[in-house]
Amino acid sequence: MRLLSFFGLFLGSVAFVQNVVASPVESATGEPVVLAVAVFPEENAFGHVVNGERNKIFLAIENKSDKNVTLKSIAGSFHHPESNKLIKNTTSLNYGVPLLEGASMQLPYAFHSEFKPGDYRLNIWLEHVADGETYRVTAYDSIISVVEPEGSWFDFQLLTTYLVVSGLLGGLAFYLYTTFVPQPKKRKTPQVSAPVGTVTATGAGGYQEEWIPEHHLKKSKKTKASGAATSGDETSGVESGTEGRRRKAKK
Repeated sequence: MRLLSFFGLFLGSVAFVQNVVASPVESATGEPVVLAVAVFPEENAFGHVVNGERNKIFLAIENKSDKNVTLKSIAGSFHHPESNKLIKNTTSLNYGVPLLEGASMQLPYAFHSEFKPGDYRLNIWLEHVADGETYRVTAYDSIISVVEPEGSWFDFQLLTTYLVVSGLLGGLAFYLYTTFVPQPKKRKTPQVSAPVGTVTATGAGGYQEEWIPEHHLKKSKKTKASGAATSGDETSGVESGTEGRRRKAKK
């Protein structure tokens, strides 16, 4: 891949030098001669196009005609490396910069790629206007390599994205759990208060009436009442017998 990219860069540079040396002032069709060649920056000498990143390329442009022209725009396209079938056009960048006769300048151009890693043919062209007519000049036509960006655990932007997405998913999961999953009811433990009431002692021990069910207390009260009445009858009987004996003795 690197060999093909370097070879394409070399061919583009040679073509530019040949055009500068041997090109006439005006072509046979009357088109003003404007030379353009595109090269990748020094840090990307092998012409790698990274997916998801802003890829830069610089166009060296020279007006070899005796007319003033206007640099209209720069655009490009990706093609299949073997069949040259069009895959996708890149974004067109408008300039509208005048280029005087015999003048030269360098313009940057940036584009994005979202393709499967591999080799593709990249075509970049320049459009200029002269005397109301629009002309196209090819600045780059070579094989390039599309690669994936190098991953890093210390990528702050990527880590921030992961944290935000994790927080959103966690909040959504908590909301769904509290909304659709029935929550267990909390059981209230009754507070035991110290018993306060009448204590009735029987023998050596005792018991507290407050802890005895009410119907048992009623039965015990009835039993006590009946027992008291029986003892009262017996006492009255004894007293009546004694009085009768006293009366007999007086007679």
